[in-house]
Amino acid sequence: MKKILLFFLMLIVLGFTYIETVKETAVHITPESSLIIKGKTNINKFDCEFDVQNLESRIPVLFELIDGIMVFKETQLVLNNSCFDCGNRGMNKDFYNLLNSDEHPNITLKLKKIEGHLSKNNIVHANIDIAIAGIVNSYDLPLKFEGDKTMNVSGVLDVNICDFNLEPPKKALGLIVVDDWIQIHFQLKIQEH
Repeated sequence: MKKILLFFLMLIVLGFTYIETVKETAVHITPESSLIIKGKTNINKFDCEFDVQNLESRIPVLFELIDGIMVFKETQLVLNNSCFDCGNRGMNKDFYNLLNSDEHPNITLKLKKIEGHLSKNNIVHANIDIAIAGIVNSYDLPLKFEGDKTMNVSGVLDVNICDFNLEPPKKALGLIVVDDWIQIHFQLKIQEH
């Protein structure tokens, strides 16, 4: 009888320990935030800015702290391709076509884990999955965290569009060619919801 009682006591203690390490909250990305995809052609540069007012007003965040690493569950940012503005109608159409928006209307950024201590220049390392045109790739990138009530998270990620089976568009009978590499610049102002 003592062994059974001890077993149930251990299950209860482990159960409460697990519950304390799993955190659930929600965040809101404020309109002062920015997310820009920057690219270039052989003759020019371009910026496609996302209208952050089209983000979900409440983004659920579920994570667990394991050995000092924040491991996230289903924490993601969904960006509708049609909410990017590249400066003019023709460039917007090319951008939507490049991303195969008819079949895959969204870019999804899924946060997997964050490692590091904020005391070191406020830089941590994040692991994210990015889904573009039905292809998912994982990236590690440094993130800078600042702020108190409103957390400012910023970073730059270099991405090769060929990694997503996307073919850089060519214009003017092939005289204008988009570079394979783009940069995703983001400065997100995040408040707990």
